[in-house]
Amino acid sequence: MGQGPVFETHDVFFAYEQRVAALEHVSLTIQAGERLAILGSNGSGKSTLLKVLDGLYFPERGSVLAFGKPLTEQALQEEDFNFEFRRRVSLVFQDSDVQLFMPSVWEEVAFAPLQLGLPAEQVKDRVEAALGALQIERLRERAPHQLSSGEKKRVALASVLSLMPEVWLLDEPTSGLDPRTQSWLLDFILEQGESGRTVVTATHDLSIVEDIADRVLVLGEDHSLAAEGTPQEVLANEPLLLACNLIHTHRHRHALALESHRHPHQHGLHQKHPHGTDS
Repeated sequence: MGQGPVFETHDVFFAYEQRVAALEHVSLTIQAGERLAILGSNGSGKSTLLKVLDGLYFPERGSVLAFGKPLTEQALQEEDFNFEFRRRVSLVFQDSDVQLFMPSVWEEVAFAPLQLGLPAEQVKDRVEAALGALQIERLRERAPHQLSSGEKKRVALASVLSLMPEVWLLDEPTSGLDPRTQSWLLDFILEQGESGRTVVTATHDLSIVEDIADRVLVLGEDHSLAAEGTPQEVLANEPLLLACNLIHTHRHRHALALESHRHPHQHGLHQKHPHGTDS
């Protein structure tokens, strides 16, 4: 894998239909081999940022570099640059139904390597390896739209794995998955990082952050970067998490307590919070 920055953004601004701001003044650097989590509440701009990094959206202001070169609409119209970028960077969408469109699982996983122009035998080897790695060999003849949510997620990941990308961009990867599938997926993400690949995960699920990332960027509800730190530093910063709508307080009464109490809380985050009387 190459060394140095994979992505650099400088003062990026993006708005939908040139009206609704989704990203404001976003400047960041992502190093090769890094495991990065982009945290933010729904609507903060996490998914938009991943699409900007994947060259699906282009900022109205600011700039994006990929592997040291400008990532622009014009650059991606150049065949050599587009081929190299798409070979190295892949995005797994939050909704697998958006990503899957071929009539069978085997064809789905084979699609991207075929687009790279790889020899048929090499495509077959890559598809078989991806199906095996994702434990979905039995699904090879099935239509993707007939699969469960967990199976669709595995197919979507296999379709990316067959490309053997250097950079994985994952949008809310655990969304809608049962606990067993979530656990398996976290192991899969961990394996990609351990193999030296760059893994960037957008999520609002605080419970997975320490497992998937060594560094965390936090997007605020104003669509700008609010903080950066290690998972431990960010998860311990209760005022930050409250301000960015990643945890909330709610009032409830404990057994034997005469007064109600208010606690910071995020469903699925297994940590204890000190009690404090609601004044």
